[in-house]
Amino acid sequence: MLSRNPLFIAIAGLALSAAAQAEGLYVSGSLSYNDQDDISTDGRFTRDFVTGGPVDVLLPIGTGVRWDTETDSGYGVNLAVGWRMQHFRVEAEYAYAKNDVDKHKNVRVAGVGNIDALDASVLVEGAADVLGATVGQVVRNGKGDIGTDYLFVNAFYDFDMGSSWSPYVGVGVGSGWVDVEYEPSNIKIIDDDDRVFAWQVMAGLSYLCSEQLSFFGGVRWRQTDDVEVRSSLLPANFDLNNENFIAEGGLRWHF
Repeated sequence: MLSRNPLFIAIAGLALSAAAQAEGLYVSGSLSYNDQDDISTDGRFTRDFVTGGPVDVLLPIGTGVRWDTETDSGYGVNLAVGWRMQHFRVEAEYAYAKNDVDKHKNVRVAGVGNIDALDASVLVEGAADVLGATVGQVVRNGKGDIGTDYLFVNAFYDFDMGSSWSPYVGVGVGSGWVDVEYEPSNIKIIDDDDRVFAWQVMAGLSYLCSEQLSFFGGVRWRQTDDVEVRSSLLPANFDLNNENFIAEGGLRWHF
């Protein structure tokens, strides 16, 4: 019995050492590539609106107006502080993502249809003269951007592969503060922001290169509730979808 004690003590010491290394505080940071889904900008007039230019049409309150928005690929940063417990991790995360607007298209008004071919003066209430450019030409010159600050609470599970490599999956919920700027052809259409519920799912692969330092790469799907904003040009409110596919790479420091 006594002869087994040294072996028992050695095994117990290794187990306690492994447990200590598998628990504790960490911080992480990553840079990301963001691919935002096309946006449906869907709104309603908040009062009666009379189109300008040669087309004199009364659009009553509640009339629908919408268009499609395409964005360029964007970038993001993700910073987190967390606690690991064996194979589980929980963390608080701040993230920022930004995508520039590429173009708008297919402007539609309920009861009128697609107005891309009409002179852009129809968008300016009371305008008497034509502007010499169509609605489609004006909005095609995108300009503007969509930027979002996020706060998340995330939970992860790290799979033990018996090596320095460790796949992981995770989910997160939180809030997003979304700032929307639409300024096609230097005409400010929307400049507003909204705070909405946000969620994300994550998967990736970590590499433990020392007791303190891990590198990781992964993908995320991040989405918010529809963003509600007001137009600076039209008496209308709009809802926008905000969905992103994200590829990231970063590091994690374990204390």
